Amino acid sequence: MSIRVLIVDDSAFMRKMISQIISADPELEVAATARNGADALRKLAALDVDVITLDVEMPVMDGLETLRRIMAGEPKPVIMLSSRTKQGSDTTLQALALGAVDFVPKPSGEISLDIDLIAPELVAKIKTAFGAKVVALQAKALPRRPLPTIRPKPAEGGRVPGAAETVVAIGASTGGPRALEQVIMGIPRDIPAGFLLIQHMPQPFTKSFAERLNSLGGLSVKEAEDGDVVQTGTALLAPGSFHMVVDLEKRVRLNQDPPVQFVRPSIDVTMASLPKVFGGQILGVILTGMGRDGAYGMARIKAAGGRTIAQDQQTSTIYSMPRAVAEEGNADYILPLERIGESIVKLVQAMRTSD
Repeated sequence: MSIRVLIVDDSAFMRKMISQIISADPELEVAATARNGADALRKLAALDVDVITLDVEMPVMDGLETLRRIMAGEPKPVIMLSSRTKQGSDTTLQALALGAVDFVPKPSGEISLDIDLIAPELVAKIKTAFGAKVVALQAKALPRRPLPTIRPKPAEGGRVPGAAETVVAIGASTGGPRALEQVIMGIPRDIPAGFLLIQHMPQPFTKSFAERLNSLGGLSVKEAEDGDVVQTGTALLAPGSFHMVVDLEKRVRLNQDPPVQFVRPSIDVTMASLPKVFGGQILGVILTGMGRDGAYGMARIKAAGGRTIAQDQQTSTIYSMPRAVAEEGNADYILPLERIGESIVKLVQAMRTSD
């Protein structure tokens, strides 16, 4: 059984090229094409469609309004096709917040060779989206567990003026932007910990995403720069195409070493750098995402005496990353998304008072 895809784009050239990419894969099938949002909604009402690829800028009805209507009716997995401009990245992040599963940046020019370059990514993301949860999150609350008495191992890192003594590392992939927004909104600026955020996302989208998270209030969020100190009440987001590690002075160091498990930034790379610096004063969090990135890093955090949280299956868009952590026994808490922010606050307070 093929995955049936509706292609929505105002460009006849793009519709043709995306159709060729999809038709070349035996697991995919073009259900139909649409030239704008209104055309897409008419065809969705008449056709059996599994996944939608949706352009952002279209006449008659643009991508965001189309997405709102899809999600308000019978939600379907949607992959946004966006430009790499500042406006394109801002609009894409709005789409992810509205419920789009993922996005693929369009090539800058309408040249066949350029379009072909996105083919592997587009096909992979369509297949991932097919298994994604796109319904409204209505998670069942889990019983509250008492906070543990934590006796963290001492850190080896030196003290830097203004540096945080406790760090929270949060990793996410597919479905992560929307999940990270919800988590960050529940964390006050005066929390006694610094934050490191690792979201699988290319440049220049990470800069726009950091600005969006910062606008939510609470934590101060910025895209990390080489040499930034991990500071209390501040979250540093790994920039696209760079691994982010922390040195013994609690400064962020960025590098372009080879991708790990096909991704850069890698959650594992960041988390594995933390125990020598923060000892057991680490809280690791893995949110929704495809693959296993973060499983190794969470094991390192737990072995150092830190604490770990994994998002539960019911509220994850894609459960692969949290499941890998849980199945290896490295999740102290498996929580629905709406409880993760408050749980981070409580666990950080418990870790600080036990220091």
